[in-house]
Amino acid sequence: MRRNSARPLIALLLVAPLLAGCLERGQPTMVDTSGDDDAFCRANNVAPGSSEYIACRKDRDVQRANANARTDRRQRDLGEYMMNHPDHP
Repeated sequence: MRRNSARPLIALLLVAPLLAGCLERGQPTMVDTSGDDDAFCRANNVAPGSSEYIACRKDRDVQRANANARTDRRQRDLGEYMMNHPDHP
Protein backbone atom coordinates (compact mmCIF):
# COMPACT_ATOMS: atom_id res chain seq x y z
CA MET A 1 0.00 0.00 0.00
CA ARG A 2 2.76 2.45 0.86
CA ARG A 3 4.59 1.64 -2.36
CA ASN A 4 1.59 2.63 -4.51
CA SER A 5 1.22 6.00 -2.79
CA ALA A 6 4.87 6.85 -3.45
CA ARG A 7 4.51 6.39 -7.20
CA PRO A 8 2.45 9.56 -7.85
CA LEU A 9 4.79 11.53 -5.61
CA ILE A 10 7.82 10.38 -7.60
CA ALA A 11 6.05 11.21 -10.86
CA LEU A 12 5.22 14.68 -9.56
CA LEU A 13 8.84 15.25 -8.54
CA LEU A 14 10.00 14.27 -12.02
CA VAL A 15 7.45 16.43 -13.86
CA ALA A 16 7.61 19.54 -11.63
CA PRO A 17 10.91 20.89 -13.06
CA LEU A 18 9.55 20.54 -16.58
CA LEU A 19 6.39 22.46 -15.72
CA ALA A 20 8.34 25.15 -13.90
CA GLY A 21 9.69 26.34 -17.26
CA CYS A 22 6.14 27.07 -18.37
CA LEU A 23 5.68 29.49 -15.49
CA GLU A 24 8.62 31.71 -16.44
CA ARG A 25 7.57 35.24 -17.29
CA GLY A 26 9.37 38.32 -18.43
CA GLN A 27 12.75 38.38 -20.08
CA PRO A 28 14.31 35.06 -21.02
CA THR A 29 17.63 34.07 -19.55
CA MET A 30 20.37 36.38 -20.74
CA VAL A 31 22.66 34.85 -23.31
CA ASP A 32 26.34 35.69 -23.20
CA THR A 33 27.04 37.30 -26.58
CA SER A 34 30.43 38.72 -25.68
CA GLY A 35 32.14 35.90 -27.59
CA ASP A 36 30.16 36.71 -30.72
CA ASP A 37 30.93 40.40 -30.40
CA ASP A 38 34.58 39.68 -29.85
CA ALA A 39 34.72 37.41 -32.90
CA PHE A 40 32.89 39.99 -35.02
CA CYS A 41 35.25 42.80 -34.06
CA ARG A 42 38.34 40.63 -34.49
CA ALA A 43 37.10 39.52 -37.93
CA ASN A 44 37.21 43.17 -38.97
CA ASN A 45 40.94 43.23 -38.14
CA VAL A 46 40.50 45.31 -35.00
CA ALA A 47 43.05 44.70 -32.25
CA PRO A 48 41.58 44.01 -28.80
CA GLY A 49 42.11 46.89 -26.42
CA SER A 50 42.37 49.53 -29.15
CA SER A 51 39.96 52.44 -29.38
CA GLU A 52 38.51 50.94 -32.58
CA TYR A 53 37.82 47.67 -30.74
CA ILE A 54 36.05 49.50 -27.92
CA ALA A 55 33.98 51.46 -30.45
CA CYS A 56 33.12 48.24 -32.29
CA ARG A 57 31.92 46.58 -29.07
CA LYS A 58 29.88 49.65 -28.12
CA ASP A 59 28.29 49.69 -31.58
CA ARG A 60 27.33 46.04 -31.18
CA ASP A 61 25.78 46.80 -27.79
CA VAL A 62 23.78 49.69 -29.26
CA GLN A 63 22.59 47.51 -32.15
CA ARG A 64 21.47 44.79 -29.73
CA ALA A 65 19.68 47.30 -27.49
CA ASN A 66 17.90 48.82 -30.49
CA ALA A 67 16.80 45.39 -31.69
CA ASN A 68 15.45 44.54 -28.24
CA ALA A 69 13.62 47.88 -28.05
CA ARG A 70 12.05 47.27 -31.48
CA THR A 71 10.92 43.81 -30.42
CA ASP A 72 9.43 45.11 -27.18
CA ARG A 73 7.68 47.97 -29.01
CA ARG A 74 6.18 45.60 -31.60
CA GLN A 75 4.93 43.27 -28.87
CA ARG A 76 3.40 46.18 -26.97
CA ASP A 77 1.78 47.54 -30.15
CA LEU A 78 0.32 44.14 -30.92
CA GLY A 79 -1.11 43.87 -27.41
CA GLU A 80 -2.64 47.34 -27.66
CA TYR A 81 -4.14 46.53 -31.06
CA MET A 82 -5.65 43.34 -29.70
CA MET A 83 -7.12 45.20 -26.73
CA ASN A 84 -8.59 47.93 -28.95
CA HIS A 85 -9.92 45.54 -31.61
CA PRO A 86 -11.25 42.46 -29.81
CA ASP A 87 -13.53 41.58 -32.74
CA HIS A 88 -10.63 41.27 -35.23
CA PRO A 89 -8.38 38.24 -35.07
